[in-house]
Amino acid sequence: MPRIGFSADLLRPATGDASHRVTYIELFFDLVFVFAITQVSHILIHEQSGLELVHTLVLGCMVWWMWVYTTWASSWLNPETGAVRALFIVMMFFGMLVSIAIPEAFGDRALLFAVSMVALQLSRSLFTIFAFARTQPDHAVNFVRISVWHAAAGAVWIAGAFVPEDARLWVWLAALVIDLIGPRARFWTPGLGTSDLQTWNVSGEHMSERVSLFVIIALGESIVVTGSTFGTGRIDAATFGAFVAAFAGTVLMWLLYFTHNQRRGSEFLEQADERGMIAQTAFTYIPILFVFGIVLTAVADGLVLHDPTGDTELWAAGLLTGAAALYLVANALFRRAVGGSWLVAQLIGAAVVLALFALTPVLTPLGLSWAVNLVLLVVVLSDALNRRRRRPAPDASSAHV
Repeated sequence: MPRIGFSADLLRPATGDASHRVTYIELFFDLVFVFAITQVSHILIHEQSGLELVHTLVLGCMVWWMWVYTTWASSWLNPETGAVRALFIVMMFFGMLVSIAIPEAFGDRALLFAVSMVALQLSRSLFTIFAFARTQPDHAVNFVRISVWHAAAGAVWIAGAFVPEDARLWVWLAALVIDLIGPRARFWTPGLGTSDLQTWNVSGEHMSERVSLFVIIALGESIVVTGSTFGTGRIDAATFGAFVAAFAGTVLMWLLYFTHNQRRGSEFLEQADERGMIAQTAFTYIPILFVFGIVLTAVADGLVLHDPTGDTELWAAGLLTGAAALYLVANALFRRAVGGSWLVAQLIGAAVVLALFALTPVLTPLGLSWAVNLVLLVVVLSDALNRRRRRPAPDASSAHV
């Protein structure tokens, strides 16, 4: 393995600010995924059906999976080196092709989507093998395992592009399952076994900040949908109320995660002895729920803005209540995954939001949107109150007179 590695050191320093700092090339790379999230959300905006919802979930999962694998790799690779920057540019190119293909991924652009996605995954993992080979051979072998899993899943993704459209979903669901179980199986590979958790020593600060930035990307899509829909439609009292409700909902979701959970996750992971499984659960699997909660809420807000005072369709009501409940459950799961207690207010809030679906016959879309926001607000205030209660009282002996 040492004989095949890059001669230059392409890894981040072990200590100091450079060991965890998010670099400009990583932020530049994220721009492709801003576009990808927009493409995913617009699938449901243009056509609402159960099948399109499943398509959205499958494609959204793969967008997240491409991004989060890159985040893991960039926790070790040094983006300030020329070779790693070149890798990011190559991945951006393939990511653009994936994003362009998303609206017709289950149609005429299936092969473009599958080949570009597999090329992005393999280019990253194969590059990282060589980056680790000379100095950290255990990590290099990890990425050999990951490359094998990418190749196996990739073969199924590409095969799915050749089958009839009505069968493609089933083939791609099988490919997605392979992708999703890989990390949990610790990338077991015949002849190589499983990855040692001790080698998954990612930077808690870097991982937390990168995932938080992706949540911001998803929240940004909510802002884009709200602004573009409101700006191109008729502006009256009802649509203005729907605009304010959508904006308020985005702010409340931001508060639910960033007021406390984000910082706690970073600190807990940084102090943990074995970071691999914690990072895998809290920053790899659970954020999928955050992203879908936000994206589906953006779609629902767009539907409300189109007709805020008409009859509330079951589809729009299901998106409004289901997406909010999903986001609240994700917050509770994240808190638990980073060593905290269950957030009871979040779980109760999720149940209450789901119960609001029963009011669909008596509430307008605008009324239901505000009712969901009211529940989110109560949860935010409850969390703030609980944190204040848990905060230790100042020591009277050290107070200034």
